[in-house]
Amino acid sequence: YREVTPLKKYNQWHQGKEACAAFRFPDITLQPGKEVNYILIMGISEDKNRIPRIFKKLDSPFKVRQALTRTKQFWSTYLSSLQFDFKNPHFNNWLKWVCFQPTLRKLFGCSFLPHFDYGKGGRGFRDLWQDLLALTLKDEPHLDKLFINNFGSIRIDGTNATIITKEGKCISDRNKIARVWCDHGVWPLLSTALYIKKTSQDNLLFKQIPYFSDHLRMRARQINQTFSHNDYVLRTTRNTIYRGTILEHLLIENVVSFFNVGRHNVLKLENGDWNDGLDMAPDKGESIPFYCMYGYNLLSLCEILNKVRARHKTIALLEESVILFDHLHRKINYDHWKEKRKVLDRYLEKTKYRVSGKKVKVDIDALIIDLTKKAQWIMKHIREKEWLEEGFFNGYYDNKGERVEGKDRRGLRLMLQSQVFPILSGAASPPQVKKIWTSLTRHLKDPKHKGYRLNTNFKNTYLDLGRAFAFSYGDKENGAFFNHMVVLLAYALYTRNFIAEGTEVLESIWNMATSPHAKNYPMIPEYFNSQGRGLYAYLTGSASWYVYTLFSEVLGIRYSWNKLIIEPKLRQPFFFKNFITVQFTHLRRHYRIVYEKLPRTKHYHIQKAYIGRRMIKTDKKKIVIDTTPRPAHAKKRESTIRIILG
Repeated sequence: YREVTPLKKYNQWHQGKEACAAFRFPDITLQPGKEVNYILIMGISEDKNRIPRIFKKLDSPFKVRQALTRTKQFWSTYLSSLQFDFKNPHFNNWLKWVCFQPTLRKLFGCSFLPHFDYGKGGRGFRDLWQDLLALTLKDEPHLDKLFINNFGSIRIDGTNATIITKEGKCISDRNKIARVWCDHGVWPLLSTALYIKKTSQDNLLFKQIPYFSDHLRMRARQINQTFSHNDYVLRTTRNTIYRGTILEHLLIENVVSFFNVGRHNVLKLENGDWNDGLDMAPDKGESIPFYCMYGYNLLSLCEILNKVRARHKTIALLEESVILFDHLHRKINYDHWKEKRKVLDRYLEKTKYRVSGKKVKVDIDALIIDLTKKAQWIMKHIREKEWLEEGFFNGYYDNKGERVEGKDRRGLRLMLQSQVFPILSGAASPPQVKKIWTSLTRHLKDPKHKGYRLNTNFKNTYLDLGRAFAFSYGDKENGAFFNHMVVLLAYALYTRNFIAEGTEVLESIWNMATSPHAKNYPMIPEYFNSQGRGLYAYLTGSASWYVYTLFSEVLGIRYSWNKLIIEPKLRQPFFFKNFITVQFTHLRRHYRIVYEKLPRTKHYHIQKAYIGRRMIKTDKKKIVIDTTPRPAHAKKRESTIRIILG
């Protein structure tokens, strides 16, 4: 172990490319039959004394080979909990890396490597929840602890800490900029719903945890200059830490967003949504796609409440929060945006600094009615008010309060996320989905790479909407092939039974990722640029959503409260041969599902299905299997399910 110093110094400048550091070694002459070994060990440690200890464990070729063997064994075992076999070695190997990708981001953070544009480590709020999708599918242990820790980042005003450090601590923002992304409240429920449906552990919803609190108030519209930076938790007027259930956290962040509207009566854009580059319309900007998703979430909350009311007739909520459930006391007219803003402003004022800590019992049936009315209003409003004659939805209003998308003197403007979330949420009717697909194929599908761009070319910087349009067209959030949104498009199409279209979109990602133009690791990068090059390896939740879409929609394996539902939506492109196999673990059972395609198959309906040798009932579309949890001391079982499609 010794410090390495450069052999030479070079005074040369190279602009516009990444820096490269290199080691040089003295020249040696090898005699016949002799060998030389170089062992390069790289790492970072805050404890200088730890470095020689690590070096001694790896200071010979024999020790290095042993360590490599142990490493391979560890990761092979780890990755065995979810395995796909599509009978194509290239696709199978690529999928292994895609399945591994969320774990790599969990280890490194989404921006912990020097070639990322952030570069300070930690994972963003959005990233945490999307990684949990893949980790839940992999049956990773102790996920409940991750959920509980992540929910501790939510504020009482429905916003959240935006960064979780590698130590698991919550901080407002990596650059100390007071910002709010209006989409953040969407993601926790999507991951939580999957987890509790898979494990049937709805007791997680009733865990009592604190709320995050810092110097930001009123959804970052105000800053508390006297905030004491001690524990970053919300306190009551008696200076005790306030704790609410995880269910209360979910209700507050979604219902607050229902009332958080602008002049067009849709969600305020604030400092951006999923597209971080739409960050220059905080005054009059509005986001239609994520208002759709809050409507979707409100209906999902109703489904969860319907399930838990078998054991709970009421739930306890913070007294101040009851104002948000107007059907419980005094209904307001949702068509008047100012009335909705007044309700929200009253709530934010009541909870600005501290809360009473008092809780009231709320009838679950009455709560379901309130949430359903809110969700139905969102869907109807967007379906009728934001549909354009061009055959797609307008997704945004800019900082002048003007509509962003559609056709006018500037040309045709269309953004991918503006169509994805109306499809996914159900706001778009089936005829509208058909027209949207035609528009996306015509305006966003690239003729060379066959992928789907994030938006059409707006041809100006558009500072009334965001800095995204200062990027050259085809890079980053301006017209690149942004994989996270592309895979969400595929997922949305599958959920609405546009199966051929969803298949085409998933194929486009696989084809671009494995193209010679990509020049990237075998995984899904954040985006491909106009040249088809993949950039930023771990930055988004694309891998989690790709695996989730493949598992839950293409192969059709879904969890629903002690039931396993298998409803495959397979089509020819995924049958490289006549068999597909998937293996996974669920509730102490190991499942192996084999899909067999009959020759000359066109319709892919379930013809027959077997568990072992026993034929099971099917309605040609799906199979339902009871998966009641077995005792913890029970031995793990294996179940082989064979499904014949024709």
